[in-house]
Amino acid sequence: MNVSRIALAGGVAASTVLILAGTASAHVSVQPEGEAAKGGYAVINFKVPNERDDAATTKLEVNFPTDHPLASVMPQPVPGWNIKVTTSKLAKPLDMHGKKINEAVSKVTWTADGGKIEPGRFQQFPLSIGQLPEDADQLVFKAIQTYDNKEVVRWIEEQKDGAEEPESPAPVLKLTAAADEAHGAAATDSDDKNAAADQSKDEKTTASASSSSSDTTARVLGIVGIVIGVAGVAFGVLAGRRRTA
Repeated sequence: MNVSRIALAGGVAASTVLILAGTASAHVSVQPEGEAAKGGYAVINFKVPNERDDAATTKLEVNFPTDHPLASVMPQPVPGWNIKVTTSKLAKPLDMHGKKINEAVSKVTWTADGGKIEPGRFQQFPLSIGQLPEDADQLVFKAIQTYDNKEVVRWIEEQKDGAEEPESPAPVLKLTAAADEAHGAAATDSDDKNAAADQSKDEKTTASASSSSSDTTARVLGIVGIVIGVAGVAFGVLAGRRRTA
């Protein structure tokens, strides 16, 4: 009986550890819908899970990178949440579509207005952003999550190369190759395929020509053989008649 109780207690403890570990691993993240190509525009979603069992998330602040400012940021309405977009003046103006942009978005804040993220739930906050930088492989957004019990969690730690994931990692948006580069690669592949197809066609044409030439030669030799055979028969007949005479 004691052994069974000990085993049961151990199992419950292990399950509790696994549950807590799973909860601790959840964090605010950002993902694009489709791809976020360099130099282009993208729709991205900030995914916010609730990590607490006794509190609800009521606010999210997302700070935008200052080293690669984004001039165009448009939030999609989220029912039950108010959205505030904060802009700041740029030390160096941006050039977008031939126009000088002196301000860029520095922060977007979602505040619960009737809605909230309950324990065991998550919420996505969509944004349309651009123009994405051409000289970067990723963008780091530092986020601050606030609960209705006044607890604040700062997702602001940047991942270092070769190091383990930090305890409170900042959301990172990975950028893909620019559309022109992708099209160039596709064009190269297409050219290679076309060249291979042309080579195959030439080989088939050469083989066909060679086969046709061989057939013609065989036919000529066959006709010559028939002529020689007929001539031989005729010669034999004439020779037999002379002997008889």
